[in-house]
Amino acid sequence: MRDYIKKDPWNIIEEGFDPALNRISESIFSIGNGKMGQRANFEEKYSGSSLRGSYVAGVYYPDKTRVGWWKNGYPEYFAKVLNATNWIGINVAIDGEELDLATAKVSAFTRVLNMREGLLQRQFVATLPSGKQVQVRSTRFTSIVDADNGVIRYEVTPLNFSGKIRFTPLIDLNVFNQDSNYDEQFWTEVSRAAGNGSAVITGETKKTQFHVATAFAIELALAGEKQAINAEVVTQDKFVANVVEVNATQDQTATLFKYAAVISSLYSDKAAIQSDAEKSAAAAMSKGFDTLLKEHSDAWIQKWAECDITIEGDVAAQQAIRFNILQMNQTYTGEDERLNIGPKGFTGEKYGGVTYWDTEAYCLPFYLKTADPKVARQLLVYRYKHLQKAIENAAKLGFKDGAALYPMVTINGEECHNEWEITFEEIHRNGAMSFAIYNYINHTGDTGYLAEYGLEVLIAISRFWRQRVQWSDRRNGYIMLGVTGPNEYENNVNNNWYTNLLAQWTLNYTRESLAQVQASNPARYAEIVQKTNFGAKEDELAAWSDIAAKIVLPVDQQTGVFIQHDGFMDKDLQPMSAIPKGEYPIHKNWSWDRILRSCYIKQADVLQGIYTFEANYDKETLRKNFDFYEPLTVHESSLSPCIHSILASSLGYEDLAYKFYLRTARLDLDDYNHDTDDGLHITSMAGTWMSVVEGFGGVRVQQGQLRLAPALPKQWQGYSFRITFRGALVKVAVTPNAVILENESDTALNVHVYGAEKNLPARQILSVAR
Repeated sequence: MRDYIKKDPWNIIEEGFDPALNRISESIFSIGNGKMGQRANFEEKYSGSSLRGSYVAGVYYPDKTRVGWWKNGYPEYFAKVLNATNWIGINVAIDGEELDLATAKVSAFTRVLNMREGLLQRQFVATLPSGKQVQVRSTRFTSIVDADNGVIRYEVTPLNFSGKIRFTPLIDLNVFNQDSNYDEQFWTEVSRAAGNGSAVITGETKKTQFHVATAFAIELALAGEKQAINAEVVTQDKFVANVVEVNATQDQTATLFKYAAVISSLYSDKAAIQSDAEKSAAAAMSKGFDTLLKEHSDAWIQKWAECDITIEGDVAAQQAIRFNILQMNQTYTGEDERLNIGPKGFTGEKYGGVTYWDTEAYCLPFYLKTADPKVARQLLVYRYKHLQKAIENAAKLGFKDGAALYPMVTINGEECHNEWEITFEEIHRNGAMSFAIYNYINHTGDTGYLAEYGLEVLIAISRFWRQRVQWSDRRNGYIMLGVTGPNEYENNVNNNWYTNLLAQWTLNYTRESLAQVQASNPARYAEIVQKTNFGAKEDELAAWSDIAAKIVLPVDQQTGVFIQHDGFMDKDLQPMSAIPKGEYPIHKNWSWDRILRSCYIKQADVLQGIYTFEANYDKETLRKNFDFYEPLTVHESSLSPCIHSILASSLGYEDLAYKFYLRTARLDLDDYNHDTDDGLHITSMAGTWMSVVEGFGGVRVQQGQLRLAPALPKQWQGYSFRITFRGALVKVAVTPNAVILENESDTALNVHVYGAEKNLPARQILSVAR
C-alpha cells in the first residue's frame, strides 16, 4: 500500500515529483471521454520511466495467440487495444536547452485531477543543468462535449532569466505497446501533412485496417497577447511537428494552446478521415480554449448532479468514491453500441482493453442507477449484436443447434482468451449475460426489450446449458463437469455451485420469458420461434424444466453451507490468517499447483451467487455461508472486496463492510496490489459504487420495486447518493437519525424504506426515521 495522494474531496493531488511513482501517477491521473483516453504522461519530453498511452475506443489488433501446443477450440488471437498516436506531445527548449524532468531539478511540483470539471492540471519549477529556472503550468482535458477533441494549454515562465522559449507541438505515430511481442509495432502510416500552425497523421492498424487520423492546430501567446505563428514545419516517417519560438523576458509567460482531434474510421469514411480530423482541430481552435473548457466543465458539473455520492466526515472515502465515479464516466458513455468496457478502460494495456463478464456483473448496475436507461441498454445491445459470434464460439467447442457461449474475453464477439481453464471452463459468464437482461428489465420496466432482443439471447444460452449438463445416475440429478467458477484459484472442478445455480436460474427465466413474449407480442414471438427454430427437435421447454428441477446444487449436511464445488470440503480448511504474511499475495509466492490444491479463494464464488440472488435466501443462510467462505478468501481479484462489503452490510457486520469498502474504493489511489502502474481497475470501480449504494444504502430492486434499508458507518457523519429509477431521480440522504428522500424529478414514485412502502410525490421530500 502507498499513501502519497493528498486527501481532498474533489481533487486527486500529488505534491512533489518522485520518478519512482511516475507510472502509478500516469494511471491515476488518466483522462478520457468514452471515445478516447490518455494516460497522464507529460507533454514535454521525459527520458525517465514512463508508460506512454493514448487509446482510441474500438480500435484493436488481433495478436496471434502463442501457446506451447494447440487445442481444438482455441481462439486464434488475443485482441489488444492499441497504444495509438501520441497527440499530447509538446517538446520544450529553453535557449536551446531541452526541458526534461529526468535531468532537471524539479521543485514545487503539483499534479491535480480536478474531478468536478474533468481536468488534469500540473505545475512545477524546473532548474535546468545550466541553472536557468522556469515555471511550467499545463491544463489538459478530453472534451465530453466535442468528443473528438483533446485540448492543452501549456505555459512556460522564465524565473531567473530572459530568453528564447521553443515549443515543438508534435504528433507521433512511432508508438509501442508495453505488452507487445518482440517489440512489434502495429501501425503503418497512411498519410501525413503539416503546415504553418497545423499538422495531421493518419495511421492504419495492421491486420484490422482501422484508420485513425490525428490532427492539431495551435495558437501562441506571450503575456496574454496572441502571437503570429511562424512555424518551422517538421515531417518525417510517422512524425509531424511545428517548431515555434518566442522571446520571453523574466517573469513573462509564453503559452501554447494545442487543439487536437482524434478520429477513427468507426466514425469517418477512410477517404475523408484526414480532412475530417483537420477540420475538427480547426473548429476547436475557432471555439477557443476558454469556451471549450467552459462547455466541458459545465457538462461534467451536470453529470455530477445525477450521480454524485457525498460522504461527510471521511475525506479519504469521499475522494475515493468520486474518483471511481469519475473514471467510470470517463470510460463509457453509452453513445455507441459497438463499444464496451475494458478492465483497464483507457488507463493501461493489461487485459488487452477488451470486454469481460465484469461489464454485466459489475458495471451494468452502476449505469442502471446513475444514467439514462439507454446507456445500460446499449451494453445489452452490444451482446445481442454478438449473438451469432457467441453461437459460433460454442460451435467451435462442439455445441449445436444454436447454443451460444459468450466469450470470456472479446472486442468483436469472438473469443480471444488464450488460457484453457478460462476459455473452455469459466462458462459462468453465460449466466452473467442472461441475468443482465433480467436486471435491466427489473430496474427499468422496459419489458419490450425481451421481445426486441433479449429472448433470442436467452434461448441460445439455455440451449448451451441444456447441452453442457449431463445426467448422473449416482447423483440422481444433472451435473456439470470440468468448469472454473469465479474463483480462478480452482480449475477444472465439478459442480461449481455458482455455475450450476446460474444455469438453473437461466433455464427457468427463459421459460418465463417465452410465455411473457408469447402473451404480449404474439407476432414477434412467432418470428423468434421461426428464426431460432425453437422446439423443432425436442420439447425444449420440458427438457429445460427437468434440468432446472434436478440440477445438483451441493449443500454440506453438517453445516448447511453451499459447497463451492465437489471435493471442496475435503481440503485443509485453514483460514487465510494461517498464511504467513511474507507469502502474500499467494499468486506471486506460491506455485500454481499449491494454489490449486489449497482452500484459498481468489474472489467471491458461492458468495457471488448469494449476492446475485440474495432475495432467495434468509439471513441465516447468508450468515452461514459468509462466515464460512470469507475467512478463506484472499481477495486477490479487484472484483472481490465489493461483494464482501455488500454482504457484510446486509448482515450488519459494519466494521467488516467498511474495511472492504475502503479497500475496494482506494485500491488504485493507494496502490494496494502494487499494480496501479499498468492501469486502473475500472470494472471493480463500479463495485465500489455498489458497496455504497447497495451495501451501506441497502438499495435493492425486487419485483420491479425500489427498496432501501440504509445503514450509517460509524466513520461517517452522513452520506447521500442519487438513484435513477423508472423515470424518477431520487436523492437519498442518510443522517444519524433519518433517511431523507428527495424526488428531483416530475415522476412520482413508491419506494420501500426499511420494509414499509412510502409514496414519494414528484418534487417532494420525505423523511423516514432511522
